[in-house]
Amino acid sequence: MEDSKLSYQIIRGAIEVHRALGPGLLESAYQECLHYELSEYGLFVEREKPMPIIYKEVRLDHGYRMDLLVERKVVVELKTVEQLTDVHLAQTLTYLKLGHFHLGLLINFHVTLLKDGVRQVVNPAFKP
Repeated sequence: MEDSKLSYQIIRGAIEVHRALGPGLLESAYQECLHYELSEYGLFVEREKPMPIIYKEVRLDHGYRMDLLVERKVVVELKTVEQLTDVHLAQTLTYLKLGHFHLGLLINFHVTLLKDGVRQVVNPAFKP
C-alpha cells in the first residue's frame, strides 16, 4: 500500500478511536484501541516496537520503543499532551532516522478535534 493511502487509513482509525473515547485518557488506552482498530482494517501493526540504537561499536537493543509501526513502514507516535512541541516532533523524526523509515504520524489525542492533533513527519534523509 502506498504511503498516502496507509496514512489515510491510520488517521481514519485514530479519528474512530477519538470519536468513541474522546480526550482525557492515558496514552496506553489510545494505543491499545488504535492497534485494535488498525488490525480490524487488515493492517499489520506492531505495538511497542523496540528501536535499537547503534553508536559506533555499541548496540543498545532496547534504547527506545515506537508506539506503533504500521505495515513495517509508518511510525505512529501517540501523545496525550496539552500541545505538541518540537521535542515530540524531534522524537518522531529520530525514530524515522534510526529505523530508516520515510513517514511518521505524530498524533495527540488530548484535543477536541483529532484533526488538530495530527502531524505528518517525513524523514528528509530517507533513501528507498
